Amino acid sequence: MSCSSSSDDPSAPPIADAGRDEGDATEVIDAATDSSIRDADSFDGKPLPVVCASSPCATALVTTLGRSIDDKGEGFCALLDDGTVACWGANGAGQLGRGEGGGVGVGEALVDSSTAARVVGLSNITSLDHTCAVDTSGSVWCWGTGPFSWSEDGGVVSATHTTPVKLDLPLATKVARSFATACAVVGGDVQCWGSNALGQLGPLTEVSSGEPKRAALPQGALASALEVGNATFVIRDDGSVLSWGGNPGIGRISPSFPDPFPQLVALTNVTQIDSAYDNTCAVANGIGYCWGARLLPTKGTVLERALPEAVGAPERLVQIATTRTDAASVFPEVREFKPFRWCAVAASGSVYCWGFNESGQAGNGTQEYVPRAVRVDLPEGARVAQVKTTINTTCALFTNGKLYCWGSNFNGQLGNGLNRGKSLAMTEVVLP
Repeated sequence: MSCSSSSDDPSAPPIADAGRDEGDATEVIDAATDSSIRDADSFDGKPLPVVCASSPCATALVTTLGRSIDDKGEGFCALLDDGTVACWGANGAGQLGRGEGGGVGVGEALVDSSTAARVVGLSNITSLDHTCAVDTSGSVWCWGTGPFSWSEDGGVVSATHTTPVKLDLPLATKVARSFATACAVVGGDVQCWGSNALGQLGPLTEVSSGEPKRAALPQGALASALEVGNATFVIRDDGSVLSWGGNPGIGRISPSFPDPFPQLVALTNVTQIDSAYDNTCAVANGIGYCWGARLLPTKGTVLERALPEAVGAPERLVQIATTRTDAASVFPEVREFKPFRWCAVAASGSVYCWGFNESGQAGNGTQEYVPRAVRVDLPEGARVAQVKTTINTTCALFTNGKLYCWGSNFNGQLGNGLNRGKSLAMTEVVLP
């Protein structure tokens, strides 16, 4: 189902927080009010570890990025136990990292692939975000389309690299990127480069920079992780979160649009965060929170979802993934909008999803909108360490190192060797 920009559309699904549908007899605990979840002082928030049952084995999972927000291609990459990276799905921006032709012949157009294959030339990788990676030496490598090429005047240009390029950066421990901006954790600080259109690099004194700029973080704990979308988010060692950039979207009230100055978001003990362009979700004290773009762009105010709002979930969460808002033209004057959706992993290894489900991406075996969190039907005894979402597809990393996906397969993003179609049931990704 799709949410029309017209509030008079009788087919539009109810836009509400998961866990608010009184017509469902299944009891769902509201994480915002349940004391057993709120009192989470002893909860460490760590996901279940991956213990490889056999090789090849995945140890981390990410989504890929296309050329821009208008690129509808979807795909995934996985970090493998041998330190290499395998990708599958859309390849219009070179995001599979296979070289010209996507592995089907030099000089041919980049093509999507429903078969996972290793990114050319990557090894000893320890950290991965979209199509950028950090290796054991601290070097940063990126591929696909993004802010990966420096111009002669010291600026940065968005270029397409079909195989990884090593960026001229200080040694890093983490990297994160969006369509036009990227950042890295360097010695507990954060350095960013690329577009500054939304204040991602600092005050709006320049459009872009190829030279990494140190983010003006306030004094406090060291940076340990980060996410980059319209806004940039940094998790510090003490569980606090700083944000700056596109506003609304920074998760706090600010009079500046955009706000280029890093400030604290009102969340504590944050263990994980996920940003998908204009929407962000985080886990704090085992509770999931989301904020970002308005659910209906023609209704409400820009501050409608400016602050973190707790999602409804029946268990404490360890990881959450979200999607960007999607808009599609149906007729010249009619556009359909899909607000964000989310899936999350509970401490038990269960997976819950909420939101749009027309391709079966919520994992409940139907194609009906899911107005409250539903538990994904996993194989008996299976537990999940990580989940990742695109608008139309969901993939999960199981604790045994296997990957399963469900939902749309338009770009081959199910990784099952087939193109097009969809799957309401989980399908295993065949790793190289």
